[in-house]
Amino acid sequence: MLQQLPAFSLQALESGKFTSEFEAYLSDQFMERDFWIGLKSDADRGLGRKESNGVYIGKDGYLIQKFTPPEKGELEDKVKAIQAFDQATPGLRKYMMLVPTAASILEDKLPPYASGGGERVYSDKIKESDLGNIRYIDAFPALEANKEQPLYYKTDHHWTTKGAFLAYRELGASMSFTPKNEDDFNIREVTGQFYGSLYSKSGFRHIQPDAIQLYYPKVPETVSVEYVDEQQSADSMYIMENLTKKDKYTVFFNGNHSLIRITTGHTEGRRLLIVKDSYANSLIPFLTSHFSEIDVVDLRYYDGDLLKLMEERQIRDMLILYNITTFVEDPSITSLADSVE
Repeated sequence: MLQQLPAFSLQALESGKFTSEFEAYLSDQFMERDFWIGLKSDADRGLGRKESNGVYIGKDGYLIQKFTPPEKGELEDKVKAIQAFDQATPGLRKYMMLVPTAASILEDKLPPYASGGGERVYSDKIKESDLGNIRYIDAFPALEANKEQPLYYKTDHHWTTKGAFLAYRELGASMSFTPKNEDDFNIREVTGQFYGSLYSKSGFRHIQPDAIQLYYPKVPETVSVEYVDEQQSADSMYIMENLTKKDKYTVFFNGNHSLIRITTGHTEGRRLLIVKDSYANSLIPFLTSHFSEIDVVDLRYYDGDLLKLMEERQIRDMLILYNITTFVEDPSITSLADSVE
């Protein structure tokens, strides 16, 4: 379905929900948008240009999103919000992973004049700040060591399921669970015709589509998914009919939602809260083997009381999972401080 004109309210504006939905509305409803962007990009490529609308065309058919550093004080405000939340939740085990995008892991694919090194700089600033009781889990080394594998889509800003799997393995040691091996899954390619967000945003054409893989446990597991605000439920984390739509990445949980509640068959396990962006969508299925319940919150859309949610759900573990670009750009993260005032 095309995004409709969102209803305006001060609350929606402050949370960032209105601007996000309005951007999607313009993207969906602008007449022949893809045609005009594609025409401009073809002309730019004819002139030898390697960037369009904040997207580089790199080596081996990769489209890579340009990293834009934050304005002065923005990063500090987010760190302060996280610190305030940590101080208000002394009994909560908290973990944080900021995932590098292709701009830094695949820097060798960028055009000669481009640099993706800024992500690492800001990731290190956050890692080296006083995060209190929050354990920072660095995904850089594992992804860097495996960068010859397909860890990122060529036409989309997300990592692949393979990239998410490597990060899941890194989470295990810090979060006190034993991660599964790749041999424990049947890996299936569910589409080979994925043209992602960077393909649409840049307008670059004549690029090969991506494939999407899903990891199915060889020992089947029971999972129930509740989309709380929508009052809908499903018995799978994968919405297979979305593979026929333009944004095929929404095969994972039908895209982003304010609150998703996942119940697994591990009734005696721990309960986990994940505060995240869309990078987490392809990683969460790996975590269902280790927790009895997982509540998933996207602060861009969630306007509830996070502390009350954790108290009611008796949650003792929390994971903050974003890609670095979203973390730097997304103002909703500062709402963590609002939830403890």
